[in-house]
Amino acid sequence: MKKMSRLKLFGCLVAAVVLGASANTSQAQTTGQPAPDHPAVTVWGQTYTPRSILARNMGTPEDQTTQFPPHKIVGNIYYVGTRTLSSFLVVTPQGNILIDSTYERNVPTIEESVKQLGFKFSDIKILLGNHAHGDHQEGDALVKQLTGAQVMAMAEDLPALQAIKPGGKEHPIDKVLHDGDSVALGGTTLVAHLTAGHTRGCTTWTMKAQQDGKTYNVVIHCSLRSPEVLTPAIVSEFNHSFELVRSLPCDVPLGDHPAQYSMQEKYTKLQRGVLNPFIDAAGCKVEVDIEEAMFHAILAEQRKAP
Repeated sequence: MKKMSRLKLFGCLVAAVVLGASANTSQAQTTGQPAPDHPAVTVWGQTYTPRSILARNMGTPEDQTTQFPPHKIVGNIYYVGTRTLSSFLVVTPQGNILIDSTYERNVPTIEESVKQLGFKFSDIKILLGNHAHGDHQEGDALVKQLTGAQVMAMAEDLPALQAIKPGGKEHPIDKVLHDGDSVALGGTTLVAHLTAGHTRGCTTWTMKAQQDGKTYNVVIHCSLRSPEVLTPAIVSEFNHSFELVRSLPCDVPLGDHPAQYSMQEKYTKLQRGVLNPFIDAAGCKVEVDIEEAMFHAILAEQRKAP
């Protein structure tokens, strides 16, 4: 897949907005029935709607809780999540970092994946997250209880995190992070980038990974999926976040849902012996292209509404 030039990208987004703003506008809403699934955008040859993006990300309830085969992604980064909810393990000589505990009921599954890779769950020293939704950070309290890990979170997400209390457990916060802060352990450094919009403290993580004598820029994206209603504050947040994400050096795109970086397809290629498909600089902007096009389409439709 070739990278688009700025001109082509602009044309793609504009076309997507026009399509999205016009899609389904004549469809009447019937009382008691689900809201129409619009707008629609076509990006990189595929058409998306808000509902299809959500379904792609979440899958079925079974997908959300079923272990995906744990595997090495690149360097010291491993996948330990489920079919549709990402969880990443970053291994260092001084202990490990877990990114996203997902649902509390998934913590035993994540623990089993860590063990299958040959690591100890108790070696997790730091727990990070992408954003304050239950499907990504509900399990934080249990992970801390089992490992004693330090839980770190972006300041803007604290109120939403503190409202996540599975079984009445208080959500642990050991260190408050701010945009641009670094988290270092055992020679590995992750940088927290505030990419608000999906939540107030949505955090995109970047780090460098070494493999076969080469260094790769890894970006663990936070969701850029737009809500149904865009307030001026959220519009401002998304505009900043899209620009920031596009500016990040990237060789290995990852995401808080595996579908955002085509994990299953890449894993299949990996099993066939294809040269590491997770090293995919050409794919680094695919998800942001999709979500920015949808954002503009939703905004255009909203502005046209009476």
